[in-house]
Amino acid sequence: MFRTFLVALIAPALVAVSASEVPEFTPTVQLLAIKRIHVDKLGGGEIAQHVRDMVISSLQRSGMFLLTENPDRADAIMRGSAEDLVFTDTFQSSESLNARMSLGIPDGSSAAKASSRRSMSAGVGESESTRIAERKHEAAAAVRLVTRDGDVIWCTTQESLGAKFRGASADVADKITRQLVEDVRKARLDRGLTVSAPVNPNPFSR
Repeated sequence: MFRTFLVALIAPALVAVSASEVPEFTPTVQLLAIKRIHVDKLGGGEIAQHVRDMVISSLQRSGMFLLTENPDRADAIMRGSAEDLVFTDTFQSSESLNARMSLGIPDGSSAAKASSRRSMSAGVGESESTRIAERKHEAAAAVRLVTRDGDVIWCTTQESLGAKFRGASADVADKITRQLVEDVRKARLDRGLTVSAPVNPNPFSR
């Protein structure tokens, strides 16, 4: 009888402990489990494939993930779209300076004042116009990480007009990698886990 009472008393506590040990099934937990990534073809045409290659290269340099061309071996698949547009940025300004002066002097009698005047006038005019046209690239990408079950566990949107030592596409790819690495590190810190150092401590240096 006492044994039955003891089991009935302890069983709920064991169930509560077991439930607390089960990790929450959240995107954060799933993100921490990602080790190998497959970058799928990005929507947006041929230019998007150039951005895809940049993303693969950037993720590989980070040293935090393994990249695979076989989606069956990946823990998560990166999907999305990208574009790299060429446009002309035009700046135009116009400045002008004008001055004008006139002087009238009466001549003769009061009757003549109404009909005859000596006059003098002068004018100065100057104008300057400037037009500057510059060809630029603007790259943008919206990507997401999807598990094999189809769950979206991470996403980001990045844009760039280019950096000092990188083109627009390369800069967008590095921004995507930088954001993913930072989010993984924050997730590890939030759960009290050790943050492992990447293979390349400064993967974005050129």
